[in-house]
Amino acid sequence: MGLLRSPARGKPARHDKPARHDKPARHDRSARHGALDTGTVLGLTTYFWKLPMSDAHNALIVEFYRAFERLDAEAMSACYTDDVLFSDPAFGELRGRDAGDMWRMLTTRAKDFSLTFDNVRSDERSGGAHWVATYLFSQTGNTVINDIRARFVFRDGKICEHHDSFDLWTWSRQALGFKGLLLGWTPLVRNAVRAQALKGLKAFQASR
Repeated sequence: MGLLRSPARGKPARHDKPARHDKPARHDRSARHGALDTGTVLGLTTYFWKLPMSDAHNALIVEFYRAFERLDAEAMSACYTDDVLFSDPAFGELRGRDAGDMWRMLTTRAKDFSLTFDNVRSDERSGGAHWVATYLFSQTGNTVINDIRARFVFRDGKICEHHDSFDLWTWSRQALGFKGLLLGWTPLVRNAVRAQALKGLKAFQASR
């Protein structure tokens, strides 16, 4: 019985060895590895596809502030969609032509004005920038240095939302002097600043 079993066990063992070293299995692993590489390439392609849009939006932001430096409100407004939404602590929310007219009013009345901007950034939908405006506040004759963070939303190659944020108390202390220092943080002064800003805008629009 031992002589019969030994050859029977040996032959299948020698015959099965090639089956255990199955080369197609290594080929499948290579195929899977190749699919991973393809996914990586597709991801990189998508990334580089986004870059031109980001560059275009960066250029749009830069053009907006270059126009602001020149006090060119028409060029600034041309960077906006017709239904743009603008907001800041002084004016609240403005839409469409009101936003453009605000820049027309501010650039027309600007005195001792200068502007710097940096940290321009964007992607395919949104962006932002940091800017500092220095000017003479005409109602009091005080110099204001306003440090502002801007956030943008884009649509069809233009700015459809523009949101500026700054510390209204800091602005009030500079623009309004002692009154702003004492009361600039209160809702009373904040509401008064907004009412005065909107009143000025309406008067400017009526005079055009």
